[in-house]
Parts: sequence; structure tokens; C-alpha cells
Amino acid sequence: MAAATTTTKAEKIRVAVTKLDEISENEKAGCISLVSRYLSGEAEQIEWSKIQTPTDEVVVPYDTLAPAPEDLNEMKALLDKLVVLKLNGGLGTTMGCTGPKSVIEVRNGFTFLDLIVIQIESLNKKYGCDVPLLLMNSFNTHDDTQKVGASLYQFLFKGNSEYWDSHACIMTSPLKIVEKYSNSNINIHTFNQSQYPRIVAEDFLPLPSKGQTGKDGWYPPGHGDVFPSLNNSGKLDTLLSQGKEYVFVANSDNLGAIVDIKILNHLINNQNEYCMEVTPKTLADVKGGTLISYEGRVQLLEIAQVPDEHVNEFKSIEKFKIFNTNNLWVNLKAIKRLVEAEALKMEIIPNPKEVDGVKVLQLETAAGAAIRFFEKAIGINVPRSRFLPVKATSDLLLVQSDLYTLVDGYVIRNPARVKPSNPSIELGPEFKKVASFLARFKSIPSIVELDSLKVSGDVSFGSGIVLKGNVTIAAKSGVKLEIPDGAVLENKDINGPEDL
Repeated sequence: MAAATTTTKAEKIRVAVTKLDEISENEKAGCISLVSRYLSGEAEQIEWSKIQTPTDEVVVPYDTLAPAPEDLNEMKALLDKLVVLKLNGGLGTTMGCTGPKSVIEVRNGFTFLDLIVIQIESLNKKYGCDVPLLLMNSFNTHDDTQKVGASLYQFLFKGNSEYWDSHACIMTSPLKIVEKYSNSNINIHTFNQSQYPRIVAEDFLPLPSKGQTGKDGWYPPGHGDVFPSLNNSGKLDTLLSQGKEYVFVANSDNLGAIVDIKILNHLINNQNEYCMEVTPKTLADVKGGTLISYEGRVQLLEIAQVPDEHVNEFKSIEKFKIFNTNNLWVNLKAIKRLVEAEALKMEIIPNPKEVDGVKVLQLETAAGAAIRFFEKAIGINVPRSRFLPVKATSDLLLVQSDLYTLVDGYVIRNPARVKPSNPSIELGPEFKKVASFLARFKSIPSIVELDSLKVSGDVSFGSGIVLKGNVTIAAKSGVKLEIPDGAVLENKDINGPEDL
């Protein structure tokens, strides 16, 4: 009976999705396939006893990689095989912004997108190579990504253009990305990831077929969709025809995800079709996916796949010592082969939501889970510096402080910081939105010697402040607490002006 119900549901969704005119035939087919797989319950159960810790051949220590070639012509030949792809589908809503997260100002007036472009521009100039930039947008970010901020335009071309509104976190310049860089040493391509209909939980029909045809009726199905979307957009064939061999995929908000020629050199020399950068876990990363050896193949293990009785073991940094940074290097021909064979059947992540009181389901996949389908797939255990995501304003405080400097678009850690780890920073809800965060700092404090900072309540900071050791600042309810200009706070608990 259950099998019959599943078949009925699958057929109903197939018929309903086929009738949706807003999406392409490829998107319809992808959605139907994903829902059918979900309904069939094909998810493989991990047998805990079969999990093995990967060897150094499977997860290669970064320090053992051969040095990059010194000859400039060899470097150029290597880089000419590379494409950089940034996952640009995320919105900045968690930081109080409207529009793509990649257009939030990070440092010195530059956005994530500005820094990415400057990095690749300088790489192409230095080696005379042609590394293109691809941006995978979602339907949520596509229109705004086609606009660019004045900061970078003025930096590269000294033109006159409107400056973007940092408080709204969306750009106001009308220039299109591709047009803007037509005279620069970088080729930028954009393409959209798939747009799938949200599924109504009650009857398993697409929400748009019930009249919800606006944006709320749709969703982007996770970054695992990067592979079919790259192919469906025609960009994959174009890149292959240009002699490109590898794509470096990373989140646009990870400031540490920069081109590494040693990694590229290793993959080409060893014919590895897929590489995931992993880095040692800290207590802040215990929920992150890890790499395991499983039945002879390297595989990503996510916390959602872990049986309840083993969750604490999974979170342990003793047994599972590394986690996925989502910096991925993938062979383009291999992507083509596997997409055309419909072989990339990554684990499905059900994501329940609610739209106008209606319970809906989003089915998503992750790009890291594709590792087990590629030949000679490996992980590389990279330094922590290659994982510098900005997920909240507490991260923004780190990268805007004297803990980092900016060189050619690269965010470089200050060598004056003795401790290998960054300070732990917790900011209260008053700092959650970028506009509120910026309004509460006359200038970002010096934190080179800071171990931890906790701030709660109505607190604002003057200029030239130095924070050292462990600092806690908690304004009492209804009290506005201002940290004065030039204050030096070392191992302090501050609850009011009398504690300063």
C-alpha cells in the first residue's frame, strides 16, 4: 500500500511540475528526479562500523604538496587551465541586508565581489594568464548581481559613479558586471542555478500550481545543483572548448578561498577528478561535515546522516578531526561525464519551511556530497587561513580590524598576532544588522591581543580603542553604555561607566 501511495505521489508531482511554464525543461526534469528519489526513500544508511579514518593518501596534508613551479611560463600554463566559480546565490538577510550577500562591504569600501575580482585581476596581470570568473546566482540574487558598486569601478577605472548604499546593502550603480569589466583583464560569466517549486507538505503538489507564482513559490535547490546548472547553462561546453580543465568552487563569503597554485598543480599531476579542502576542527566547527573512507571510497559524512547514538562521537574533535570548508576543485570533463550519465545522486537534504501559513518542503543537495562519484577523489588538509567565512557581524568585526590587512584584494592575517586562532567574538542582537553594527563603532577596535569579547545591550564604541585578553561588556537594561575614545580594556568585565 505504501509503495502504491509513493507511486501516486510521484506521478501527481510529475504531472503538476510538467505544467509549470515558469521553468525550463531541464529544471522540470531535475525537480521530478529529485522528488522521485526522495519519495522512493533511496537514501543509503551509513553503517557506523564500516567508517574508517582516511589515510594521508586520501586526505593529503597540505605541507606535503610539491612546490608550485618557479618558471613563469609553467605557472601561466597551469593557470590557463583554471576557472574560478563563486557560489553567489545567498542573500544577506541574516545580517539585515536586502540583496546578495556578496555585495556587503567587507573592508576599505570593498565588497566580497570587489575583492574576488581584484584578486583574479591581479593574478591574470602577474602571470599573463586568463582565469575567468563564474558567478552562480540564484533567481533571488541574479538581478542585483548584474549591478556593481562604485567602489570597485573607481578603484579600477577612476570613473565617476554613484556609491552604493551600505545601510541597505544593495548596490545603486546601474552598470552591468560584464559591461563594466569589458576593458579589464578578466572575463566574468554569470549563470543561474536551477529554480524548483516548493512542495506543499500536505498533498505533495507544487506550491506555484496552487496560485503562489511569486518568488515565495520557488527555491534554489542547494549548491549541489552547481554541476547540472553549469552544464545546462552552456558554460561548461564553452569552458571545455577553451581548454579549461579544472574549476575552483567556493562560497563567495569565504575570504580565505583564494586560488592556490600548489593545489592545482597537485591535482593535474595526479589526475584527481575532485578535491575537497578540509581543515582541522575546532570546538566551533563540531557540526561541520567531515571526510571518511567508506567501502573503498572517500565520502562526505554530514551530521544529518549520523545515527542519534553516535552524534556526540561525530562532534568529537578527537576521532573526526577535520571538516569541509566547501572549497572544491573539480575536473570539468568529469563533471560533463557524470551529469550526462545522471550519476550525481547526492544525499537529499529535506528543508521544511512555511510560506503564508502553508507548510512546504524544499529538497536540496550539497556540492561536497558529490565527492564519492568522482575518480581519484581526495581531500587536502589545508591551513585554517583558507577558511575565513563571514556569516555574521562578529566575523565582520574580525576582518575589518587590525587582525587583517588588505593586499591586492587578499585579506592577510597580521603577523603580530601570536596565537594561531582568532579571538572568540559574541555580539548581542543590537549588533546583528550591518547598519546597526556600523553605527555602534566610530572605528573598529584593535584586537591583535584579544582572546575573547562578549558584548550585550546598548553599547557603542569610540575610536582608537584597544581590547586585550578576555573582555565582557554588558550594558544594563535601559542604560546606554559608551566606551570612550582611546580606552584600553584588558581582562575586564564592564557593566557600567564605573567599571571603565
